[in-house]
Amino acid sequence: MPREKGEKVVATNRKARHDYTIEDTYEAGIVLSGTEVKSLREGKASLVDGYAFIDGGELWLDAVHIPEWGSGSWTNHATRRKRKLLLHKEQIVKISHRTKEGGYTLVPLSIYFKDGRAKVELAIAKGKREYDKRQALRERQDKREADRAMASRRHLGE
Repeated sequence: MPREKGEKVVATNRKARHDYTIEDTYEAGIVLSGTEVKSLREGKASLVDGYAFIDGGELWLDAVHIPEWGSGSWTNHATRRKRKLLLHKEQIVKISHRTKEGGYTLVPLSIYFKDGRAKVELAIAKGKREYDKRQALRERQDKREADRAMASRRHLGE
């Protein structure tokens, strides 16, 4: 069977972009069991509580929910287990130095298939304060209103 081409997004963490200021992103491979891959191919996963951490020079993804595969038997996987991430050693060291700085954390932004292989997009992020979140919402709302006004003005001019 030929390997599929392109990207197929399985899950995104939309709340992460609201709660954190994204500094840097990385693409990492994920070590998965067979039933996890099948469940992901069905488009089932949740990144809501997920986070990544470095332990013993290895990168791990934890608290990401991949539900059990429907047709699985006793071989099914645990839904919220620790999963190893695959990155180059230099990248892990670089991430380690960044996360040791105050306030930085590793957040998964999305899980997707790239050319048939499961990948996760990780971000080095800094938590936003409440007023930062409100300001970002206000800016987005102001931009939307300005765009609407411009569109209505354009429409009247025709």
